[in-house]
Amino acid sequence: MEVPEGDEIVRFQHVIDASRIAAGGLKDLATGFVNPTLRLGVTGLSKSGKTIFITALIHALTKGTRLPVFEAYAQGRITRAYLEPQPDDDLPRFAYEDHLQHLTSKDRSWPESTRRISQLRLTLEYEPRGLIARNFQSGKLHIDIIDYPGEWLLDLPLMNMTYRQWSEATIAASHVEPRASLAKSWHSHLATLDASSVAKELEAVKAAELFTAYLAKCREDDVALSSLLPGRFLMPGDFAGSPLLTFAPLNAKAEEEFPKGSLGDLMERRYDSYVSKIVRPFFFNHFARLDRQIVLVDVLSALNAGPAAVQDLKTALTQVMACFRFGANSVFSKMLGRRIDRILFAATKTDLLHQTSHDRLENILRLTIEDARKQAEFSGATIDVAALAAIRATREAKVKQKNEELYCIAGIPQRGERIGNTMFDGESEAAIFPGDLPANSPDALDGTMLGKLKFVRFRPPPLKDDAFPHIRLDRSLEFLLGDRFA
Repeated sequence: MEVPEGDEIVRFQHVIDASRIAAGGLKDLATGFVNPTLRLGVTGLSKSGKTIFITALIHALTKGTRLPVFEAYAQGRITRAYLEPQPDDDLPRFAYEDHLQHLTSKDRSWPESTRRISQLRLTLEYEPRGLIARNFQSGKLHIDIIDYPGEWLLDLPLMNMTYRQWSEATIAASHVEPRASLAKSWHSHLATLDASSVAKELEAVKAAELFTAYLAKCREDDVALSSLLPGRFLMPGDFAGSPLLTFAPLNAKAEEEFPKGSLGDLMERRYDSYVSKIVRPFFFNHFARLDRQIVLVDVLSALNAGPAAVQDLKTALTQVMACFRFGANSVFSKMLGRRIDRILFAATKTDLLHQTSHDRLENILRLTIEDARKQAEFSGATIDVAALAAIRATREAKVKQKNEELYCIAGIPQRGERIGNTMFDGESEAAIFPGDLPANSPDALDGTMLGKLKFVRFRPPPLKDDAFPHIRLDRSLEFLLGDRFA
């Protein structure tokens, strides 16, 4: 048997991948005939609000929060919502109760960010519309919510890149500002490495540590870059400390083979293992089985960091969109594997702006994903954009300053937050003018917003009538779930 080379290897791998997806599709299809199920993926980069969104979604549906735009719920046709044991025994359970405790305790605090994949099954009982629907539909829908770090999503393009291609692209990008200034320590070490020299474990460890430190600097708030691969270096999950995460890019000529036992050979082998043992299993076991997807995007941090951060966010979203399996689902198509037929991009932390800027934020995100949106809609998927705060921590306020009326937001900033010389104690309410987004969306992407937005972190709001205030949570649910209750 001949070993495939070059492009033939890629085609051979695609055949294997298609077979794995089809096998998973047949399994899900058989299960779905008995128990109709919708698999909803929730992702976003670190601190984008994934944990808060899922907690708010479950609490709203199980506790009867007012959701006027979620039609089936507002009409009373969803008669019951409750949690059930999750179906996938190999996935950790989303710790809903623990997160809710953080939000509602006396010392109200935000729960910890997503660090690994988790799952929760929410079951909705409803009254189907029409005579045929009432006779042939079960009136029950299982929603399997899959929560995973967006950093893992960024890894999916690696399935189509060799180690050399990744190294070349990563090193080239690191020589362009703002990355270049942040990569000096790593670059200095990289210059001392010889890919053809004998592999030494401590040398590989040091290279990986310096490279990871460089990626971490790129993610800090004042830079806020998004396209940082491999994602597990910043969000390792259960693989922290594993040799699978002990590799880094090397300068090497594309046409040269790495000598057996060399540093380049070791790095390439670990990169290939990372892709085959971490990235591909995540894609086939979880990502390729999704029906719907919400991507939470912290647009405000990118705008505040400047045009490089905005462009990097746009690049990252376009790259990962290329890995989604988009398209309309039917019984036949599901036999070949599920496809994502609806995806919502949500600009989070909308409550940090006055309502006069909410639509502007939505338009800015729409412009940011324009290239990716065209690609998805061409495949038959439906795309929407929303400015969202799953739990609203502020309210609207007006403040007069020098005969000028400012549209502000008011809430209780967390202890230690600061604006100028003012430090907040975590107990007192404050009114803050966060700044305005431009009415013309392209103006926000050219760097004019650099440093003009003022944000502080607010404490979670107290429950009122056993409900959290929100911004457009109901609209988001209507888009993601509404058609399943026809």
